[in-house]
Amino acid sequence: MNIYTGPELDKTNANFAPLTPVSVLKRTERVYSDLPAQIHGSIRRNWGEVAERCKRLASALSQRGVGKGDTVALIAPNVPEALECSLAVPMLGAVLNANNVRLDAKTLGYILDHGEAKVLLVDTEYAELAKEAVERSGRDLLIIDIEDPEGPGGECVGSLTYDALLAEGDPDFDYRLPDDEWDALALNYTSGTTGQPKGVVYSHRGAWTNAVNNVVTWEMPHHPVYLWTLPLFHCNGWCFPWTITLLAGTHVFLRSPTAEGIYGAFSDHGVTHLCGAPIIMSMIVSAAEAQEQSFSQPVRMMTAAAPPPPQTILAMENMGISITHVYGLTEVYGPAVVCAERATWSSLSAEEQAKLKARQGVAYELQEDVMVLDPDTRQPVPWDGVTQGEVAFRGNIVMKGYLKQHDTTAKAFNEGWFWSGDLAVQHSDGYIEIRDRSKDIIISGGENISSIEVENALYSHSAVACVAVVAMPDEKWGEVPCAFVELVEGCDITEADLIEHARGELAGYKRPKRVIFEALPKTSTGKILKTALRERVESLN
Repeated sequence: MNIYTGPELDKTNANFAPLTPVSVLKRTERVYSDLPAQIHGSIRRNWGEVAERCKRLASALSQRGVGKGDTVALIAPNVPEALECSLAVPMLGAVLNANNVRLDAKTLGYILDHGEAKVLLVDTEYAELAKEAVERSGRDLLIIDIEDPEGPGGECVGSLTYDALLAEGDPDFDYRLPDDEWDALALNYTSGTTGQPKGVVYSHRGAWTNAVNNVVTWEMPHHPVYLWTLPLFHCNGWCFPWTITLLAGTHVFLRSPTAEGIYGAFSDHGVTHLCGAPIIMSMIVSAAEAQEQSFSQPVRMMTAAAPPPPQTILAMENMGISITHVYGLTEVYGPAVVCAERATWSSLSAEEQAKLKARQGVAYELQEDVMVLDPDTRQPVPWDGVTQGEVAFRGNIVMKGYLKQHDTTAKAFNEGWFWSGDLAVQHSDGYIEIRDRSKDIIISGGENISSIEVENALYSHSAVACVAVVAMPDEKWGEVPCAFVELVEGCDITEADLIEHARGELAGYKRPKRVIFEALPKTSTGKILKTALRERVESLN
């Protein structure tokens, strides 16, 4: 006991409120109700209108029995309704389970069952997928059809439409903050490389922290114009549904990103910010002349997934689009590490700056710590840029745990850290640089080869648009690198040309022993499906 622990200093409703994204809409509605909130094709709504729709949605779901701890599932692309679910479902203490629209019905059926979904909202484009998934789940669900006027249409498979549901709701619904900021807010399933996907549970506290952290890390101003090229279902859009709402910004929606749609949004709507994988950067840089449109405003892009090639970063910045490289996983609410730019970098050449910006970087300001640790000793590796270890996270931007998987959660949280499975080095300036996923390291003749290092060497060829390197079985060496390459449109090079190019970039044992030119399989978030490429390699032997 001390003088600061008396009852007069206890928490009360006057001086303590749970940290939660539920809070952000109330202020924006009150102060900026007349400002633009949503742009989607011909749809234009201000914040007053969006706030009313969210309250109606929460009210209508409540009247139909949805409450604290209930799971509300969603299968939809980037549409206004997906944003409204992000804002409205947490008002009830319910948990939003936004799902990847590219998943198969079997996997979605497992997710609906494992997450014990009570309601499913589905865009009509994915009606058949949803119907089969529900049948496989064996659950009796309330199904709501989202009819997007900008979509391709499709069958209604639910008991009512989204608009009909809103009509049931109270526009003055009195929503409340969660009882506890540690309550579950969202359920996101990892793609998984083997077995069933794992259900990652987010808290109100973690989501609020990362939503605010986005503002700090990206130095975001009030009223940004944000383009949704990152899927809203991917880690809850990296918490940007709440970030942009907090800043009373404008959400500009694209059902699926295209070069023409992105340039059109830049030109027509004055987009200032967007997020996405390096494939979105390539889409912008490699756009045909007919797809390009001029824009005068500065644009900022945040990119994650595979490390962007320095050449792509340089090309984007030459266009007036500044790049912020971030890194994270579903388990840490999306990005939680940023390649924070230093003033001293401005004196370096553009090429040197691009190389530095391709590193993953340092912990977000509101993430407690990120370190590269030796997985055996659990101690930090030397900051020498050479010694590899595993990236580990600690802090508020870390999941609650894996749903219904006690042992898996305990293993991931070993000794007070979340262990990512990503291998990295830590440079003398404290910036980490990913070398590989532990499963992506190629072991050739006892030597470890980073697939990312080989990919970056091949990316330095001007004809290469996209590349992925995986291990290929070899009788002599055990494994050797095999490269899958997409070429820039109109370019034509041979396997021998590219291997010869690698000669100037890589040691002999690191060079790819085979190059295969074909379209690379990708997830909806632009990540290359290396699991599919490994299967492809097996079929070649």
